[in-house]
Amino acid sequence: MQTDIQKEELKRIQETLSKIKHKIAVLSGKGGTGKTTVSVNIAQTLANKGLAVGVLDADITGPNIPLMFGAEFEQLTSEDNKIIPIEAHGVKIVSMEFLLEDKSKAIIWRGPMKIKALKQLIADVEWGKLDFLIVDLPPGSSDEPLSIVQTIKDLDGMVVVTTPQQVSLLDITKSINFAEVANTPVIGIVENMSGFVCPHCGETTNIFKKDGGKNIAEELSIEFLGAVPLIPAICVAGDVGKPAVLVDEESEKIFLEITNKIEKKLSS
Repeated sequence: MQTDIQKEELKRIQETLSKIKHKIAVLSGKGGTGKTTVSVNIAQTLANKGLAVGVLDADITGPNIPLMFGAEFEQLTSEDNKIIPIEAHGVKIVSMEFLLEDKSKAIIWRGPMKIKALKQLIADVEWGKLDFLIVDLPPGSSDEPLSIVQTIKDLDGMVVVTTPQQVSLLDITKSINFAEVANTPVIGIVENMSGFVCPHCGETTNIFKKDGGKNIAEELSIEFLGAVPLIPAICVAGDVGKPAVLVDEESEKIFLEITNKIEKKLSS
């Protein structure tokens, strides 16, 4: 039986989410796939279209979203008992990073503490009316991803990020299985680090093999949203706090195709 406190929290969550048209979670079966880079650039591309976009950094112990938006030194404020998101490049952002006084110290929390924090970041944030909320999940299928799908019950779906090599592809099936168990549709698969494009000659070298994400998408009858090559501009942009789509034409083109497919999938 729910306590009065739990009922009140649920009411705040429902009120917050009712103002958001589309909610998308971005996940991967393992770390190191560049999932956060994909989340950031999908969000920024949608914002570039004139849409109202928010990003929830659900990685409690490894929050990197603020850095990639150039907002890592910002602090969250509140108004009328609601948390006000930080805005960067036209995107609203909420992350645990904004609540840390010493950003060099690790967040050493057990599962219940992380779940409580995530629910508060959903219930008590004044997102306002959004067209899209992008939730950047930590890798795997443990506390944070499970808490998100249980809290945001009307998720439109998940975007799964992988790299072409076999070790990542083995984990992607676990991500797909997680989505199935959570009764959440998979919008599609993004293959990141899909070949290195030489900035001098333009030749592509497939460092991590080729088409692994595309092949597994076809095998599982899931839409393949696109391949993101190893473009130096993407790495540089993230480190200096600007999504790559703002500074690199090739990245802008790639992520525009990905977001167009996402929007088309949601509209159908």
